[in-house]
Amino acid sequence: MREHLQYCNKLVGTRRHYRRCAPATPHIAVAILLIALGVLYLAFSPTNSDLNLVLSMPRVHVVFNDEPVRKVAPVAAAPAPGNATDDDEDSGLPPPRQLTDPPYSLGRAILDYDARRSAWLAAHPELPARVGRRPRVLVVTGSAPARCPDADGDHLLLRAFKNKADYCRVHGLDVFYNAAFLDAEMSGFWAKLPLLRALMLAHPEVELLWWVDSDAVFTDMAFEPPWERYARHNLVLHGWAAKVFEERSWVGINTGSFLIRNCQWSLDLLDAWAPMGSRGPVRDRYGELFARELSGRPPFEADDQSALVYLLVTQRGRWGDKTFIESTYELNGFWEGIVDRYEEMRRKGRPTGGLGDDRWPFVTHFVGCKPCRRYADSYPADRCRRGMERAFNFADDQILRLYGFEHESFNTTAVQRVGNETGGPLDADDDELGRLLHPTFRAATPTQT
Repeated sequence: MREHLQYCNKLVGTRRHYRRCAPATPHIAVAILLIALGVLYLAFSPTNSDLNLVLSMPRVHVVFNDEPVRKVAPVAAAPAPGNATDDDEDSGLPPPRQLTDPPYSLGRAILDYDARRSAWLAAHPELPARVGRRPRVLVVTGSAPARCPDADGDHLLLRAFKNKADYCRVHGLDVFYNAAFLDAEMSGFWAKLPLLRALMLAHPEVELLWWVDSDAVFTDMAFEPPWERYARHNLVLHGWAAKVFEERSWVGINTGSFLIRNCQWSLDLLDAWAPMGSRGPVRDRYGELFARELSGRPPFEADDQSALVYLLVTQRGRWGDKTFIESTYELNGFWEGIVDRYEEMRRKGRPTGGLGDDRWPFVTHFVGCKPCRRYADSYPADRCRRGMERAFNFADDQILRLYGFEHESFNTTAVQRVGNETGGPLDADDDELGRLLHPTFRAATPTQT
C-alpha cells in the first residue's frame, strides 16, 4: 500500500511540474520559421523538383465500412486482329439466361394488331401501305456494333451497304441499317428478330419488311420480286418445300434474305421463334434438339434458320399455309456457283424478261464467308474476298452503266467510259433505263412477271 501511494504521489507531482513550466516560446518561434521557409520553397521552387513531384502524386482514398467486398472478374485482354473469338460479341453483356429461368420473350404480348394498324392507316391516308402497284417495302439490314478486327472487313461491309442502297434507290424502296443489339439476349444472327418486331410497330405504313444479311449482294439490279404472287402469304423464304416438309432438312430454306408481312401473324411467329435463341445454355440445348429432329444438322448452338425450319415442320398447321417457299428465282443464291460466271453473263447480256434466276442471279449470298471475319470462314478468306469484290463490281456495273461507265474488269475497281454523251437525256429512248433512273416511275409501273 505504501509503494502504491508513493507511485501516485510521484505522478501527481509530475503533472504539477508540467503545469508550472513556462511555455517554450523559442521553440514555437523556430517551428513557425521552418514552416514559413517551406511555404516559400514550394511557391518559388522549380515545378519539376522532387518534392513537388511527390506532393503532386495522386492520393489513394480508403474508406472502411462494413459492406461485403464484391469480387469483380478480371477483364480479358482484347484479341489480336484476325484472332477474334465467338465470345467477343457477348463481351459486356449480362449473364446468359439459364435453363431454370423463365422462357425468353421479345416483350409484352401484342393483341388485335391488325385492327389497330388498319385504324392507323385510315387515319393517315398520306402514308398508304401501297406505293403504286406494289406494297410499301422496307429493306432491313445491319452489322455488329463493334468495328471489324481489320479494316478490310469494314470496307466490305461499306460496299455491301452501298449495293443495297443502290438497289433501294432505283426501285423506290426504303432502307434501314442497324448497328446495335436491341436485346442483349438476341445477339449474333438472332439480332434480326427484335429489330423486325420494333420496326413493325414503329412503321405501320410498311406492308412488307425485307431482311437482307450483310453478306448478301443484289446482283440483278433491274429485277423486283413478283409482289402480287405473295398477296396471300405473310412469309416468303428462298428454298424448296420438299426439303423442308418431307426431308426436314435444316438447309431446306435460308434466312439470309426473306420477306415478312407487317401483321399479327408475323408478330405471333416472332414470339414463337425468339425463345429458342436466348444466348447461352438455351441456345445450346435447342441446338442439340435441332440436331436430333432435323436431317443433316450438326449439334452446334441453335441458329435462327434451323429454329424456323423446326417451327414449320412441327407446327405446319399454324405456320405452313401462310409461308411461301420460293424457288423460281434466286431470292438467296449461293455464291460459289455464281461468282466465276460473271464474264459469261456480261457477254450474253441480261435475259429479256429474266426473273433473277441462275442466268442472272437476283441475290448472291456469301454463306460461309464472314465479311468482318469476326469468326472463322468456312471457305478460304482470299476466295471469299475475291468473290465479294467480283459480286460488288458486277452489281455496280449495272448502276454505273446508267451514267455511261463500267468496270474495266470484275477484279478491279478501275472504271472506263462506255456511253456516248449526247445533248439529250440518257433515258430519252430507253424505257428500261428510264425506269431505273426514276424510281417514282419505277414504283408506279413495276416489271411484269
